[in-house]
Amino acid sequence: MKLFTKLVLIISIITVSFNTLHAQSTVVKGTVTDAKTKEALPYVTVTFGDSNQGAPTDGQGRFTIRTNDKFEYIKVNYVGYRTATRSIEAGQEQTINIAISADSKQLSDVVVKAGKKKKYTNKNNPAVELIRQVIAHKAQNQVTSYNFAEYKQYERMTFSLSNLSDKFKNRKIFKNYQFMFREQDSTAIGGKTLLPLYMEEKLSANYYRKVPYAQKQVVEANKQVKYDETFVDNQGLTTYFNRMYQDINIYDNNVSLLSNQLLSPISDNSPNYYKFFITDTIKDQKPNLIELSFTPRNTINKLFEGRIYITMDGNYAVQNAVLTVNKNIDLNFVRQMEARLSFEKNPDNRYHLSQSNLKIEFALNKNKGGGVFGERLVTIRDFKLNSPRPKETYDGPAQVYAKQSDEQTDAYWTESRPDTLDKAAADLYKNVDSLQTIPSFKRTMDIATLVLAGYKNFGPFEMGPVNTFYSFNPVEGFRARLGGRTTTALSKRYYFETYGAYGTRDQKFKYFLSSTYSLNNKSIYSFPQNYIRASFQHDTKVPGQELEFVQESNFLLSFKRGANDQWLYNDIFKLDYVHEYLNHFSYAVGFKKWNQSPAGALQFQNLLPNGALNNVNLIHTTEMSLQLRFAPHEKFYQGKLYRTPIPDKYPIYTLRYTQGFKGLLGGDYNYQNVVGNISKRFYLSQLGFTDVSTEGGYLFGKVPFPLMDIHRANQSYAFQFQSFNMMNFQEFVSDHYATLTIDHNFNGFLFNKIPLLRRLKLREVVNFKGLWGGVRAENNPANDRSLLRFPTNSSGLATTYTLNNGMYAEGSVGIGNIFKVLRFDLVRRFTYLDNPNAPKLGLRTFVKFDF
Repeated sequence: MKLFTKLVLIISIITVSFNTLHAQSTVVKGTVTDAKTKEALPYVTVTFGDSNQGAPTDGQGRFTIRTNDKFEYIKVNYVGYRTATRSIEAGQEQTINIAISADSKQLSDVVVKAGKKKKYTNKNNPAVELIRQVIAHKAQNQVTSYNFAEYKQYERMTFSLSNLSDKFKNRKIFKNYQFMFREQDSTAIGGKTLLPLYMEEKLSANYYRKVPYAQKQVVEANKQVKYDETFVDNQGLTTYFNRMYQDINIYDNNVSLLSNQLLSPISDNSPNYYKFFITDTIKDQKPNLIELSFTPRNTINKLFEGRIYITMDGNYAVQNAVLTVNKNIDLNFVRQMEARLSFEKNPDNRYHLSQSNLKIEFALNKNKGGGVFGERLVTIRDFKLNSPRPKETYDGPAQVYAKQSDEQTDAYWTESRPDTLDKAAADLYKNVDSLQTIPSFKRTMDIATLVLAGYKNFGPFEMGPVNTFYSFNPVEGFRARLGGRTTTALSKRYYFETYGAYGTRDQKFKYFLSSTYSLNNKSIYSFPQNYIRASFQHDTKVPGQELEFVQESNFLLSFKRGANDQWLYNDIFKLDYVHEYLNHFSYAVGFKKWNQSPAGALQFQNLLPNGALNNVNLIHTTEMSLQLRFAPHEKFYQGKLYRTPIPDKYPIYTLRYTQGFKGLLGGDYNYQNVVGNISKRFYLSQLGFTDVSTEGGYLFGKVPFPLMDIHRANQSYAFQFQSFNMMNFQEFVSDHYATLTIDHNFNGFLFNKIPLLRRLKLREVVNFKGLWGGVRAENNPANDRSLLRFPTNSSGLATTYTLNNGMYAEGSVGIGNIFKVLRFDLVRRFTYLDNPNAPKLGLRTFVKFDF
């Protein structure tokens, strides 16, 4: 009985003690956000009262703190923000969300007075010593230091018209669609009123393996606002936006941003370009943090400014970063930019990126008016280390899409997103679909397509391109042309294209017909292509003129320097099969039946055995070709006519083999031609970037000069990167050759250091082109009378030459970014200056929209 009584007493004491302890335990959960932008704030210190009991918010602004002591309030401290307090109930579990405001008074009341400004120096500077420690520990603080890593990733990219006026919002076109507009704080990036027009979301599983190296992304779900493909290449739009808004790895020496590279504040040589200042020490959280602010030494250079928070636990890792750019930076069309990076702790007490948020507002006028606001949010969850997967997980392309990844339901997205979309964003997909039904919007897009792409759409057929409707040249005189092609509205399998042209001087009709069958039920203008095409063309051509991203009938090409009267009439039948793969390897097999005859002042002549001149009216060739192309990680925008490449650091390889057949369908010659090309962009950090292209070719067999390599020349006043700008058409031919082209853009590295030029934000460029080649004895008409003689002008002087006397070379120095879109090059020809009518010096221009 006594034992039972004691047991009851003990249980009672334990119960009372437990209830008392439980009653005294206070738990507070919540999220800390910016009162203006509504964004979650990472690494904000939340404490009970004025004590040291508390914790920082995580990468998503969430916090959980608990205590057994009695407190009446919690306190929120964050550098640059007003301290906030909230009342709590002791002994209770409660959720309190807190919005804090920027401390504008604190920022504006700081006044520094000094008799003499102290010169900034790296020597004996504790901030510089700290950043050198961060640099020394970079390798261990990146995911590449682990053998294996994997994580889930959510991406959201949005684009909106920004800084809109009430007048714009109240236009008649938007009368019934006011719900599309999004209102925010007027001081936020983008201004008060936004009109969202594009959004893309992606959920993926990501895998990393160190040895052998592999990085794989499996896209499990993707969703995109889609516009009528008559107007917009949706796939290319996604590619272009992703190229502009790349992942920001602050640990890289250079950070890619808007097709440029900005030097990271923790790059190996950042102390040479940045000034660093210790602006705060945060000791009320573990580990302690040091706030390190930085600014460019030269504010116009392509550098960041902002602050980073460094962990003082021996890792010297970045726990949080805010990156912006100075208003004077040499970035075109960028009004505001901000990137926020948050890192979370791994089980081994190191850190990984948990969230990045990149915001940029673009505008023609950096100070006022409407613009375009873009935001890319990336959230990383379920980060795991050193858990190897089967080999199959890492094999294959770097990015793959799961089956039906674009068919996930709204319920799936609501459950899978790490955050909740506001109503304007959630309704954007259906709102854009509705917008495209408005007649005035369709008319606007139709006009934009006509102006920018040159085509007028009529549903199943579109007419254009308009810039080829009229042109002129010495052979045809006034040339009128009219053409068009079918669209996907007619068929996604069959495509037809045609044009007709007429020259008033030669009084001849020209025409083109083509029929294409898509083998993958996709548009032949989308990636990856897989089609068969048959075409026939009866038209003129300038020997040695090879154009990129423009057609030969373009009106602007009517204006040329020097003599331009040696042309060809061509009859070309082609049968092509093209097959592209998702890894950007492609091959093309072609059959070509080509009849060419001289036009204008050009004559095909050889010598008869008795020495008399003999005019040759036609050259018949029949050939088969195979082209292999590999462009890893290539990005481009597919326009109405051409793919516009988005330059990147990855090389492009092309190999082409052509076989000519004598006796097949009238072919006159047997020959083999092999051509290889490699091109690549090299980024040189603050020194800009260099585009390098090299090509070589060899022709086997005995052929007349029109079948040899007629080197690409340019007699227009536009600067052409793949042609020799000071070479005349058909000036040089070779049966074996090699070329080297180097184009270096300093990106203002020199001009930005000259006070008088700094504000103009001009960019200096240099270019060099070299050509080595020759004609073997068997193909030289001087050694064989039966071969066609090299052309001459009306005075009997030769106009076509070989390169047997050494390299042809030309170079230029130029100024780019004139009015943000123009580049002018002063081009100098260095060799073969004794050739008749050889230009020595010329001014060429180029139009380019770039950031």
